[in-house]
Amino acid sequence: MLANLQLDLAMLCLGAVFGGFGGLFGVGGGIIAIPILVLLFHMTQQLAQGTSLVMILPSVLLGFWKYRQRNSIDVRMAALLGGSAVLATYVAARLANAITTNTLRIAFATFLAMMSAYLAWKVIRSIANNRPRKALSWVYSWVVGVIGGLLSGLFGVGGATIAPPALTGFFGLSQTAAQGLALAMIAPGTVVALLVYGNAGAVNWGMGAAMAIGSLIAVPLGVAAAHRLPDRTLKLLFCGFLMINAIGIIVGQ
Repeated sequence: MLANLQLDLAMLCLGAVFGGFGGLFGVGGGIIAIPILVLLFHMTQQLAQGTSLVMILPSVLLGFWKYRQRNSIDVRMAALLGGSAVLATYVAARLANAITTNTLRIAFATFLAMMSAYLAWKVIRSIANNRPRKALSWVYSWVVGVIGGLLSGLFGVGGATIAPPALTGFFGLSQTAAQGLALAMIAPGTVVALLVYGNAGAVNWGMGAAMAIGSLIAVPLGVAAAHRLPDRTLKLLFCGFLMINAIGIIVGQ
């Protein structure tokens, strides 16, 4: 009984940490939750991804609401991003449960490292070249939704990491508005992915629920912090955040 209570409290505190980072970077918190669940609780990659989705879903909804309160978010773009991500998420989530755990972990770490390097390059390039790029119409945002959905279904996270650089770089949005839209994009796909992982038995519902409660407490604090930071600072922090997670996964192999 005492051991169960201690575990619940630990997951509640971890959920608060995940939610704080998720609110700060607009990623739902799974990108840090998954490596920790694998390394500290010795979960398989699939179980860690499925369990984190229980926390991610309410965190994403709350995070989007908080970002929308502070930014002018195009509802049409949010709907298009979310809708186009759903089918891609389902297909990729089915594939993720058919891949060996070791292969999935290596692929996940590689994805994080590549994304970190890409975002850092984008920030450095923007400093050297301040010429504005012609913004694309919102109707092309479905491409971002499909790519984001594939990443979310395959890795349990990922859609919210690819969306902000794509939306700021090609659609001319601010970093915080892009992070808010990223959360809108992954919300419906998260529901689909959670159903697939749950059906495959790859979810620890108790641990996920405890993390969700802690996350909901901290998400608003992370969102508020994001709006106090300059765009470049926020982007560079996110790059370091991704790289640390990638290294952690590789070291833990």
